Amino acid sequence: MKDSFTEEERKDIINYRLKRSHETLHAADVMINAEEFHSAVNRLYYACYYALSALLIKYKINTGTHHGAKSRFGEHFIMTGRIEKKYSIFYSQLFNSRNEGDYDDFVYFDQETVTDYRTRAKEFLEVIERNIHNL
Repeated sequence: MKDSFTEEERKDIINYRLKRSHETLHAADVMINAEEFHSAVNRLYYACYYALSALLIKYKINTGTHHGAKSRFGEHFIMTGRIEKKYSIFYSQLFNSRNEGDYDDFVYFDQETVTDYRTRAKEFLEVIERNIHNL
């Protein structure tokens, strides 16, 4: 992603990513209700990733990969105390679960785990949005 956006472009991208985050969270709900837990974990991860990418764009922090986004989140928001460490721990857990679910064999997610992820993903999104809007 380029690093020389106008402020208007930056706002548009941030709003788009946040909208996408909420749509993806809704898609996770549909999958949870259908008991498609692998797909739900994937969608929960992407809901959080889209919100995190909006936060990084807001503060002009460039990343080239999902791992880079996770690292920059820790560096710029967790290590500085702007966001509580528990959110980094959750994001890392969700990142790893999504990777395992997408790429490894014989990985199973149960309803209890996915429901817990859903609750924590919603809280993660709220924290990210508060930081974007400086609340």
